Amino acid sequence: MSSVLVIGYDPQAIPGIDAQALRAALEADLARFAEYGIDAAMTTVVWDGTVESTLVASLTARHWDVVVVGAGIRKAEQLLALFEQIVNLIHRHAPDAAIAFNTGVGDSLEAARRRL
Repeated sequence: MSSVLVIGYDPQAIPGIDAQALRAALEADLARFAEYGIDAAMTTVVWDGTVESTLVASLTARHWDVVVVGAGIRKAEQLLALFEQIVNLIHRHAPDAAIAFNTGVGDSLEAARRRL
């Protein structure tokens, strides 16, 4: 069974959005993986001192075939340094994993399947 880790920005840390609704959408997106026999997990991060420890724990917890980095991290110009840190942590701690990028909530499965 293929394995995918999805990394996203924690909805609780995004001002002005309905964090509960966004979390539900992220969980629904993640649930779609099972329909294709893909074991998927999600890790959310906040741009603070916990990013590295959170991601290293997730990236080394098991073998990942693909790591998907969410658009909320990738597209936000103010998070460029975070995006770079995440890509480098993936490269260092999950070197065999392909890296994919979604375009937003709802297409993480498609992003991962492009790299499986």
